[in-house]
Amino acid sequence: MTPYIQVVTALPDQAGAERLAAHLLEQRLAVCVQISPCSSWYHWQGAIEQGSEMICTIKSRRDLFPELCQVIRSLHPYEVPEILATPVVDGGKAFLDWLEKELRPAEEKQ
Repeated sequence: MTPYIQVVTALPDQAGAERLAAHLLEQRLAVCVQISPCSSWYHWQGAIEQGSEMICTIKSRRDLFPELCQVIRSLHPYEVPEILATPVVDGGKAFLDWLEKELRPAEEKQ
């Protein structure tokens, strides 16, 4: 298992997704944020809802997750934002090396 994670969140629009991506990249909490449109169906307050959202798939490292999660919550318009982290079990060496090089160093605190 690697120290890397992939975090997913969904925002209601492109502008909000881009704002989140830029902030995470500027803070070096993420090395890449992929933004994709989707149609979401979900239960909310006793009803089945449907809406268009932008999925942000965020590449990061496990030790950065608490701060990454805090940033998502601070910039997210939803009452209950989706924030799910999945461990990266393995990956191409060059890609994993790039992740390590571009993310905030583990010992650095902001």
